[in-house]
Amino acid sequence: MGLVLTAVHLSFVGWLMLRPHYVPWVSAPNLRPFGTIHADLAMSPFEAARRILAGLLLLAPLGVLLPMTGGRIRTPGIGSFARTVFAGLMVSLSVEFLQTVVPGQIFDIDALLLNTAGVALAYLAIVPAARRQLRRRGFGALTRSGPRPRTQGSSPTTPRVGIAP
Repeated sequence: MGLVLTAVHLSFVGWLMLRPHYVPWVSAPNLRPFGTIHADLAMSPFEAARRILAGLLLLAPLGVLLPMTGGRIRTPGIGSFARTVFAGLMVSLSVEFLQTVVPGQIFDIDALLLNTAGVALAYLAIVPAARRQLRRRGFGALTRSGPRPRTQGSSPTTPRVGIAP
């Protein structure tokens, strides 16, 4: 289910971000970190919040959907977080590079930063609590490879084989 939702979300992001925008002029790409964010903050507070939140929320669902596609509940938290944020960064970078070949779209480093931060914030807000809740409900015994192996009991106290002379 997680894989299907991830594919649907990425299809929507691709459609939204990679369609041409026909404008009479195209500004230069923004390669200076926080340049666009500073320009947004110079606008009205409502417009600045709208633009920054749009950047944060665009790929934020990946922060929840990507860990869901793995299907593992018992996994090291920092490793899962790093994989999820890195995957979100790569998706955002791919979208930004693909935008350079679409008319009216430009590369913006701030969009890359905001998209990646949105993935990280969504992960931190939802995934650890959801995994903890699932472990409490007893879903923690299942992993991707199946149930955890049972441990053997203690070894017998009397030897089964006699000692040789």
